[in-house]
Amino acid sequence: MIIVIQCRDRVGLVGAIASVLAKQQLNIISMREHVDKAGDLFFMRLEVEETGDAPKLEAMIKAVLPADAMIIINPLPQKKVVVMVSKDYHCLADILIRNFFNTLGASVQCVIGNHPQLEDICTRFGMPFFLVPHQQQTKAGFEQQITQIIRPYQPDYIILAKFMRILSPDFVAQFPMRIVNIHHSFLPAFVGASPYRQAFERGVKLIGATAHFVSDELDEGPIIAQQIIPVNHSYTAADMVKAGKEIETAVLANALKLVFEDRVFVYNNKTVVFE
Repeated sequence: MIIVIQCRDRVGLVGAIASVLAKQQLNIISMREHVDKAGDLFFMRLEVEETGDAPKLEAMIKAVLPADAMIIINPLPQKKVVVMVSKDYHCLADILIRNFFNTLGASVQCVIGNHPQLEDICTRFGMPFFLVPHQQQTKAGFEQQITQIIRPYQPDYIILAKFMRILSPDFVAQFPMRIVNIHHSFLPAFVGASPYRQAFERGVKLIGATAHFVSDELDEGPIIAQQIIPVNHSYTAADMVKAGKEIETAVLANALKLVFEDRVFVYNNKTVVFE
C-alpha cells in the first residue's frame, strides 16, 4: 500500500501518522518525508503492508492531520496515459517498448501526432495512432480535435514525447500538472526552439535535458528530472543533437517512473521528488 500526504507542517506529524499505523498493526516498509520551512509545508510518502480497509485508514490518518491536508491511499498503480508526438521517434520508441513489456508503470492508450511519420511504429506495436495536422487550421481548432480524442480515454497523464507545438493556456488548464514534457535543454538555459544550435553557438561544455510538468509559461513548469553530459569543441551541432537524444530518452523515462510511482509532489512551481 502507498500513502501520499501533503499538508501544512506542525510538530509531531510523523509520530502521529506512525502511531495510527502502529495501532492498525501495519508495518512501515518505507517512509520518506520533507518539510519546506519557507512554505511551512509537509510532504510524506509511505509504503506499508496491505490492509483491507483503506477508507477507514484514510479517515484515521486525516484525523491527526491539519484540516486542509491532502491524503491519497493506494493511488492507481497502473496509470493511463496518452502520448503526443511530432516527428522524432526516440522517446516514443522507448515508451512503446516499455509499454509492450509492461515495464512502463502505466498503460499507453493511444498516440496523437501532428505529422504522419510515426504512425508506422505505432502500428507495429498495435497502438492506436491519430493524425491531427496543425497546418491550415487555427490553434483552437487543432487543440479541440486533440481534446476530443483524449477525453474518452480519461488519461491520468499526457506525455509530450517531443511534441513540437506550444499548447495554449486553455488546453493546459484542462489537465493541470498532468502534462509531462521533455525539453531538449538543461532548463532554464536555452528555452524554446533549437536549443542544441543555441548551445553550439554559445560554445557550452555541458548539454542536458529536462522533464517537467507543463504550465502556462513556455518551458517554465515544475521540473521533475534533469541530466547533463559533457561536450567539447570537437562537437558539431549535429553531434550535440545525437548525444542529446540519448539524454532526452533517459531523462523522460526516469521522470515518468517517478511520476507513475507517485514520488513527485508539486507546489509553488517546484517539486519534491522522493527518488
